[in-house]
Amino acid sequence: MTDKQTFRGRMKHIALHPSFQPVIIGIIILNGLVIVAESYIQGNDWLLLLDTIIVWIFVAELAIKMIGLGVRGYFRDPWNYFDFTIVVLSLAFYNTPMVSVLRLIRVLRLIRMIPAIPALRKIIDSLVRSIPALTGIMGLTALIFSIYAIIGTTFFRDVLPYEFFGSFHHSLFTLLQVVTFESWASQVARPVIAEIPWAWFYFVTFIVIGALVILNLVVAVILDYLGHENEEVHQEQMERLFQENRELKEDLKEIKSMLRERNNPPS
Repeated sequence: MTDKQTFRGRMKHIALHPSFQPVIIGIIILNGLVIVAESYIQGNDWLLLLDTIIVWIFVAELAIKMIGLGVRGYFRDPWNYFDFTIVVLSLAFYNTPMVSVLRLIRVLRLIRMIPAIPALRKIIDSLVRSIPALTGIMGLTALIFSIYAIIGTTFFRDVLPYEFFGSFHHSLFTLLQVVTFESWASQVARPVIAEIPWAWFYFVTFIVIGALVILNLVVAVILDYLGHENEEVHQEQMERLFQENRELKEDLKEIKSMLRERNNPPS
């Protein structure tokens, strides 16, 4: 039992060592470089060997964390579910004829960079927490796109080729092109305005509402949640300092009481 506890303690020491995570980040970056290199040099034996080594390094990392932190401790972090799934799939589909699936899994290994780097993890966590607030904005976006798509299909379907405003779903895709400013003026707006002069109002209002207002709303919500996280961290730090200060005061009271008793012994 003592040997097990010692072995687990060593694994925990390795998993929590300050150099452990940077090494794993370096391996993930190396994994990305191998994938990029294989797009130029296909079937290279050295690259395949390097990829095999990387897979087993990830397996060793998983084993070290699960032994050192324990199964419950490891899965207490939701991001570790993703890491565990990627490692297991990498083993399950290794040397499989399903080349496309294997390549997809190898690319997904790069996403492990997100939980490994605190700054990236903070952004993704804020995005996930902001999803409930963004649902209202997404509903408003869908409503605006639908209204403008119906108007575009009704009035512009005979002006441009069918793939622009010929149907509702074609109009939605065209509006997506407009809202991303991809050749929207020369390819979409100007030809329509040349035939229907009042169409400028249609495009200008859609750009203002769709691209400027809604995009700024999304950015504002995400930044608000990023700020909330900073406030939560600050609040936790203040509570920790308050707790430590209170414990320090209690210790000082005990010390004063002991000194008082020593200086004034009972008669």
